[in-house]
Amino acid sequence: MSTAPAASRRILDPGERAAEILFGLIMTMTFTGTLSVADAGRDDVRVMFIGALGCNLAWGLIDGIIYLMACRAERASEQRVFRAVRDADGPAGTRAAIAGALPLLAALLRDAELEALRQRLVAVPEPPGHGQLTRRDWLGALGVCLLVLFTTFPLAAPFLLLDRVGPAMRLSNAIALVMLFLTGVVYARGIGRPALPVGLGMTALGVVLVVLTIALGG
Repeated sequence: MSTAPAASRRILDPGERAAEILFGLIMTMTFTGTLSVADAGRDDVRVMFIGALGCNLAWGLIDGIIYLMACRAERASEQRVFRAVRDADGPAGTRAAIAGALPLLAALLRDAELEALRQRLVAVPEPPGHGQLTRRDWLGALGVCLLVLFTTFPLAAPFLLLDRVGPAMRLSNAIALVMLFLTGVVYARGIGRPALPVGLGMTALGVVLVVLTIALGG
């Protein structure tokens, strides 16, 4: 997770958003891919939609809980590093404490800078401990859940709006490919990489994962 100040960063970073959307798309495409173009009826479509929605809701809740667990672990880790740097014995101890979390930064700082940093930490209050969750953490968990859940609807909508399963499946697959590509573009911008190759790579990755999921009985 980003270490930028809370006021200057989004609740979910591009990587987190892309991962949750990708997961939701894969789960929904797994359900839509099991429909038979020749034999599926309206009852089958209804069962598919309910199944995809319920599955994504369940996994959205699970991902939200895992997100909160990661936030608590990160908060506790930050407190441990704070204490280790503050209580370090000399520049060598400070460097070792920082190296556990930020090895590159620890290697670049001079002894005088390390001591100045330690003195500044001594003068400031200790951050909240015990992995306390903040409002942003809860909003992030909600965002994770909603991203997974709402990816169900664009892919399932063609089956609810069109009478024939064949055209609905083709339209659903086209929407999925577009969403995979756009997810890759958003992710590329977040990591400073070219949008087109990352978007195409995300599309290919999504298709491969769906095929593997269906082949393995998912």
